[in-house]
Amino acid sequence: MKRILLQLFLSVCLLSLSARNADNADNRTGTLSSRLDTLIKYQLPSGSNVAISVYDLTAGKPLYSYQADKLSRPASTMKLLTTITALSRPEADEPFRTEVWYRGTIEQDTLQGDVYVIGGYDPEFDEEALDSLVAAVARFPFSVIKGKVYGDVSMKDSLYWGSGWLWDDTPYSFQPYLSPLMLNKGVVKVTATPGERGESARLECTPASSYYTLTNKTRSRTPSAGRFRVSRDWLVNGNNITVTGNVDARRTGTVNIFSSQDFFMHTFMERLQARGIRCIPAVEAEVSYLFGEFRQDSLSVRMASYETSVQDVVKQLMKESDNLNAEAMLCRLGVQSSGKKRVSAEDGLSAIRMLIKKLGHDPDRYNLADGCGLSNYNYISPELLVSFLRYAYSRTDVFQKLYKALPIGGVDGTLEFRMKKGTLSHKNVHAKTGSFTAINCLAGYLKARNGHEIAFAIMNQNVLSGREARAFQDAVCDEVIR
Repeated sequence: MKRILLQLFLSVCLLSLSARNADNADNRTGTLSSRLDTLIKYQLPSGSNVAISVYDLTAGKPLYSYQADKLSRPASTMKLLTTITALSRPEADEPFRTEVWYRGTIEQDTLQGDVYVIGGYDPEFDEEALDSLVAAVARFPFSVIKGKVYGDVSMKDSLYWGSGWLWDDTPYSFQPYLSPLMLNKGVVKVTATPGERGESARLECTPASSYYTLTNKTRSRTPSAGRFRVSRDWLVNGNNITVTGNVDARRTGTVNIFSSQDFFMHTFMERLQARGIRCIPAVEAEVSYLFGEFRQDSLSVRMASYETSVQDVVKQLMKESDNLNAEAMLCRLGVQSSGKKRVSAEDGLSAIRMLIKKLGHDPDRYNLADGCGLSNYNYISPELLVSFLRYAYSRTDVFQKLYKALPIGGVDGTLEFRMKKGTLSHKNVHAKTGSFTAINCLAGYLKARNGHEIAFAIMNQNVLSGREARAFQDAVCDEVIR
């Protein structure tokens, strides 16, 4: 009898303790809501608005919602939708691949046939990669190509910018001319080193190529020369790079090049010639290369292949908010989901809409225009972003790739100079930033003090001060962690 009474007593105590813990959890949630409401009331930048969604992944329940279904422009947090959808594909680990094939026969020192450089939309393809392809071709027993050299860009349509991209964002390097054949992201880096006062600075350009020309209007250690600037004659789609201004120390600047596929092929041909390989077209042409689609047959031989891992592409995409990497992921997503060889951005966006529907949302409620968030036509919500983050968290294979690529508060990427040491968010926030004029967003994961994993999305709109928006978002993260 005593044993039964003791068991009853312990059961009552455990139930009471459980109820008390539940009440405490509810109180904490209520306190969080009041603190975040206070932040919105007093620290939201004047004249702006915000939408927020916070979800406890460990407990499996919402923590906070403020206009969570409000449509907002995501800026670069759009990259989360693109990346999570791409990583959820069965073929997600297939590397980005650029190949060189020939079709014909080798007779003595001559290739009787054509060469094809097949673009796989590798956004990390650089000078080292190009030289490795050229070196592999040079190892074949010919020094003359009696035929044509083609660039195969058939993977994607000919639209070189995304829908809604701003025409006057060229020649900035964050808006490249998109193509399945990209060299150095379609960007030239100019490094200026000062000389004697009043003299022109010494300029070095990478990648080196005769595809562009260079005009040096710099002055060394001459403040009256103005701010250091790198541009080109972009209004006429020209590639004369002009460097101006004062160079009082080592300076660097970047500029995009028109067009990426020609930049790639021109430089490829130059590097071939530097290795002693001449091209004698079967039919004389004014240019040394053409564009055409490769069709494999019995006379086709693969000469070279260069691969970049998906994780490398995702890391650059997330850490540095790389627009080219996001568009490359979107294009490849379109190829994988549609089964077509030649795709458009719409094919990739259709795959994202299918995942939106799978997650229980109506795709027609949102507007998707590109994969990177440069477009002003994108409209999504914090609720949708958190749904994607929850889905990624539920898929270990997706989450591991995504989480390790996200910027870490106060440590690296686009969060390196935020959430500094001493704040609660320092090292506890792994999230994607997103900003352009009047838009500032943050979405990702954080770890609360109680050890719970949290997914969140904060979308500030109509705020001209990025500094104020970032301070507000950091304060929200601190409160959620608290």
